[in-house]
Amino acid sequence: MLSNHFQNGIETARLVWSQIPRSEEEELAEVGRSGNGGAESLDYEVIENYAYREEQAQRGKLYVWYYVMLKWFFSLLIGIGTGLSAVFINLAVENFSGWKYAATFSIIQHSYFAGYLVYIIFNLGLVFSSVFIVTQFAPAAAGSGIPEIKGYLNGVDTPGILLFRTLIGKIFGSIGSVGGGLALGKEGPLVHTGACIASLVGQGGSTKYHLNPRWLQVFESDRDRRDLVTCGCAAGVAAAFRAPVGGVLFALEEVTSWWRSHLMWRVFFTSAVVAVVVRSAMGWCKSGKCGHFGSGGFIIWDISGGQEDYSFQEMLPMAIIGVIGGLLGALFNQLTLYMAHWRRNYLHKKGNRVKILDACILSLVTSLISFGLPLLRKCSPCPDSEANPDIECPRPPGTYGNFVNFYCSNDKQYNDLATIFFNTQDDAIRNLFSAKTFHEYSAKSLITFLVMFYSLAVVTFGSAVPAGQFVPGIMIGSTYGRLVGMFVVKFYRKLNVEEGTYALLGAASFLGGSMRMTVSLCVIMVEITNNLQLLPLIMLVLLISKAVGDVFNEALYDEQARLRAIPLLESRPKQYMRNMTARDACKNQQVVYFSRVAKVADIVSVLRNNKHNGFPVVDHGRNQEPLVMGLILRSHLLVLLQSKIDFQNNAFPCDLRSIANRHHLSDFVKPVSSKGLSIEKIHLGHDELEMYLDLTPFLNPSPYVVPEDMSLAKVYNLFRHLGLRHIFVVPRPSRVVGLITRKDLLLEENQDSATVELQSTSNRFTH
Repeated sequence: MLSNHFQNGIETARLVWSQIPRSEEEELAEVGRSGNGGAESLDYEVIENYAYREEQAQRGKLYVWYYVMLKWFFSLLIGIGTGLSAVFINLAVENFSGWKYAATFSIIQHSYFAGYLVYIIFNLGLVFSSVFIVTQFAPAAAGSGIPEIKGYLNGVDTPGILLFRTLIGKIFGSIGSVGGGLALGKEGPLVHTGACIASLVGQGGSTKYHLNPRWLQVFESDRDRRDLVTCGCAAGVAAAFRAPVGGVLFALEEVTSWWRSHLMWRVFFTSAVVAVVVRSAMGWCKSGKCGHFGSGGFIIWDISGGQEDYSFQEMLPMAIIGVIGGLLGALFNQLTLYMAHWRRNYLHKKGNRVKILDACILSLVTSLISFGLPLLRKCSPCPDSEANPDIECPRPPGTYGNFVNFYCSNDKQYNDLATIFFNTQDDAIRNLFSAKTFHEYSAKSLITFLVMFYSLAVVTFGSAVPAGQFVPGIMIGSTYGRLVGMFVVKFYRKLNVEEGTYALLGAASFLGGSMRMTVSLCVIMVEITNNLQLLPLIMLVLLISKAVGDVFNEALYDEQARLRAIPLLESRPKQYMRNMTARDACKNQQVVYFSRVAKVADIVSVLRNNKHNGFPVVDHGRNQEPLVMGLILRSHLLVLLQSKIDFQNNAFPCDLRSIANRHHLSDFVKPVSSKGLSIEKIHLGHDELEMYLDLTPFLNPSPYVVPEDMSLAKVYNLFRHLGLRHIFVVPRPSRVVGLITRKDLLLEENQDSATVELQSTSNRFTH
């Protein structure tokens, strides 16, 4: 009977394995390969066509109030959704880890080999579930997602990153990968989770899964969705670190390219909502309803009872920590870049089976190292219980804390290396940060853990599972920081020096050397440690580590964005752009344009032969001189070709009033994540191809225009700061209609501009 069940299990596994596709065809088909397979720019510019102006004219003050209140309501929903997602992920990870460690410690009382097998099976099952979800259900959920979200807020949309299935894959994939013990964290995926929730709320839900109530479908532009995604990013950081202010600053410093005061208020409100949700969950968990780990696993490393003062002599070792963080962080960026490049361009191109095998092998190696290395380490005697009555040594199996008894001959001993390995990463960091624990860790154990975990973090990077780099970076930095703290205690022989304080500074230095964040990271470290006295020291090590890291390479997320071919526009133009003009940048381009009234066959031919997403519309004046009418978007042309209701039999301009009720502004809204119409899916008959289409009502009549001799640096700044997708380059105009100054823009709402005499340059030009 048992053999039959075993045989059936093997056959089931073979069947599941045979159904896994060998290539990435299904993934590519899901995100849309017909013209939209790669990254696409977003339309942050307002398209002021006839439909937009008609709809704006019909909206009164009541709608404006409804629009504003709905933005705040959506911010509330984003905060609640992200907070609940963080609660669910944390509780699932902590309980899976608790069951794993409880079962392992229970079995090793009888056999260490059997305990090792149980430990491997737990980890392998969780990691397999994570990579299976990603490869078969949500390919865009792999990695941290922060480079893609940073690209989205910079104006580049990567297919699939904000879909509902990506959100589900990110949540459940993070539980498997982090709970399975891999050298990665859940904080980066939480940022991506918050962005997905914000995007789904902004578009009114998911159309594919029929979760889209009509009253939520108000925000119909990429500009509005961008603001909501910014709120989601801040909410993700606030939920991951319980740091609402740090979340706001992270969104401002790291991911956004465009900011304003109104957005700041909503981002702050969203982060505050997340803090309330997480705090409520923490209070609920304290009653013992959260399973094995009663704290719920939320990151909060309270070291307020640690070192209260520091001397001038300690500045040198703290500066050394900053230098070490910059060097190790830059090395980490370079090694992970090589590893991710190898996986992306060679290993993962062999198909989903190889991705699954890759993650499973990483799980086996990680389990072998984390279980095997503590077996080689001698145990240490517990601290004197009379001198340290608050310390529980050893701790009971299956609970979080310091002093793990593992492979020890005496019940009053603990294994310092097992104390780090046999804990979740959050609890291991809490142990490394802990105060009043002199000589808990030996230098040999810390060096061993640093080398092995650093190597595992590098090797694991780029695997097909949701993965963050915040917590692994904190683990690495706190390890060498505590080593420096042990040296300071031994060298200076000062009783008020805490090793945990140096562990905190080491964590800040490594994150600064790798991610190159300063202000937001500084505030996050202060919020999660609840120690404001260490603020000057954290600022010091962050500045030093960032300066050292910048000498060697760029920030981690910038490097990964470049590897993923996400064309980010940096904050400043390159130096060579100051010696180039706008004409130099587009001199090798052939302008493809439409006439005001274009033949349908010509439009179809241009769309099939060109991948441009915007086309100029040109008409001729009285003297047959070319006149630029505006810009027509590819997505709008596809909507018009599919609807066919605007086709006409002649080549004469149409009456704008005749199309007033044909289209609504929502008809031209692009679906989220670039998954829209394609010219291959539109079928037109021979008679329809011979008809005409007047483009005037649907074009943007006021696109941004620059003269051809403007420096490319100024064009770059204009493009990035305004979030543009297209800029027209035209010859220098022959005459000036007027000139607007600051005073011309200070009109009151109840004033009539035709009756107000403005002392401006534009008026003086008319004389």
